[in-house]
Amino acid sequence: MSKETTYAGMVGSWQRWIAALMANGGDLAHLQVPWEQLESLRLQGQDLIQRQSELAAAKQEYSQQLRRVMGEGQRLVTVLKLSVKHHYGIDSEKLAEFGVQPFRGRPRRKVDEPPPEVETPQAV
Repeated sequence: MSKETTYAGMVGSWQRWIAALMANGGDLAHLQVPWEQLESLRLQGQDLIQRQSELAAAKQEYSQQLRRVMGEGQRLVTVLKLSVKHHYGIDSEKLAEFGVQPFRGRPRRKVDEPPPEVETPQAV
């Protein structure tokens, strides 16, 4: 007999042990207390496995709902952000209240400053 590694496999193995113990109850009467404890644990294990699988299914459903809600919320924030920019203008400091960076233009270079040089990779 191979060693069970899953909870469901262990509970199934316990079920087989209990059935074998019951079939040989006359010879193994002195093991009555431990096998009743094992039966109690088997019932608890089956119940917990069932509840765990139900919760896993519920978790998947809630995860899908959460993903939908978060996506819809992000789309609405994008619409609101664009609407506020349109209402106040892209350079209004009022946008900062909404956490939106107002357009402040690019920093100007001095006239006597040469443009920044871009390094080009040299062939080896």
